[in-house]
Amino acid sequence: MAYRISRVTTSKGDQGTTKLADGKTLDKFDGRVELSGTLDEANCSIGVLVQHVDDEYQHTLVTIQSRIFDLGAAVATGDPQPIWQRETDAITNATKELNDQLPPLREFVLPGGGKASAYAHVARSNVRRTERVFWKYAPDSLKEAGLGAFLNRVSDYLFVLSRIVAEQEQLWEPLRS
Repeated sequence: MAYRISRVTTSKGDQGTTKLADGKTLDKFDGRVELSGTLDEANCSIGVLVQHVDDEYQHTLVTIQSRIFDLGAAVATGDPQPIWQRETDAITNATKELNDQLPPLREFVLPGGGKASAYAHVARSNVRRTERVFWKYAPDSLKEAGLGAFLNRVSDYLFVLSRIVAEQEQLWEPLRS
């Protein structure tokens, strides 16, 4: 088996450009590079979350991480692969299964609720940012393939997971006059 990454330092980006998998050289401030970076940030924050949740949630989170790598590959190649509705359906079902275990909310939840819950909220907010960047910079082919919907469902999953793993849930107390 050939190695995909044989060296990390290439010095090719030292002048503010980077080369994507489709062979295009882009400025590091290009929208596709920004999107790739936010995907990486979201994936890293989910990786931290994986370290703080019970085993029963780790498989789904690691699967999400792999799909986020697939999203990054789609951004780098422009090839979205026609499987995203299946993946979106899977995460939608996982979210519903978790949410069915929870009481309905009567108010917004303050991020926190213990270490695992706080990490889930951080991951959720990073995925939400990634979703915004996706809709701003992704090529139409990726938008039409449903990759944005997948990101939206992942953030939903992370919100529900934050509630599941919370040691305590603190609800927002709105300012009253």
